[in-house]
Amino acid sequence: MSDSRPRAVCLVSGGMDSAVALAEASAKGFACIALSFDYGQRHRRELAAAERVARALGAIDHKVVVIDLRAVGGSSLTADIAVPKDRSHAAIGVGVPATYVPARNTIFLSIALGLAEVAGAQDVFIGVNALDYSGYPDCRPEFLRAFEALARVATVAGAERHEGFRIHAPLLEMSKADIVRRGRALDVDFALTHTCYDPVTRGAGTVACGRCDACQLRLKGFAEAGERDPVPYVVH
Repeated sequence: MSDSRPRAVCLVSGGMDSAVALAEASAKGFACIALSFDYGQRHRRELAAAERVARALGAIDHKVVVIDLRAVGGSSLTADIAVPKDRSHAAIGVGVPATYVPARNTIFLSIALGLAEVAGAQDVFIGVNALDYSGYPDCRPEFLRAFEALARVATVAGAERHEGFRIHAPLLEMSKADIVRRGRALDVDFALTHTCYDPVTRGAGTVACGRCDACQLRLKGFAEAGERDPVPYVVH
């Protein structure tokens, strides 16, 4: 029996935000194509987490696209630049952090748009969050609105068939605590996800550092939601 649900392309990084965004898309009745990127990031554990998340949340397909963003550099995730650690929560939201990957979401959404056009999907989901990552220019509402407008004129589906593409960012205005609560309501297994920018090797595996911006925001979100983060940390 064929799947009659409308299709959506969902960006899945392996982190908690994209996992909840994928769960939201599924809850809205979409048949989800998960899309991840091997872009030269510091740790391939992200891709293993993305595969686990896509499978657990029922994606109908999971595609991994290889892009060498290390050739561009300019980020602590794609170049030999130190990952910021032990910053205060007040400092984390100020300015553009070293973990910003230049134009990353523009590149990722462009490929997602191409995949959506080929797959006959008009909806793309991305787990960006403007509250905790206000320093990232490509996590802001105006960026998403501009990209949606671009999609209408940059594709055959939009320009010739007048099929509008919708960029969904269901977590955009949520706090990390709200994201944890929503994930729980949607039965997201956060133990499958990986957030840390600089995990530490322990035996045959790795544990989260607990000190980078991503770890600190994640831990803060779980604490404020009255939950315990299920992933292991060096410091907790």
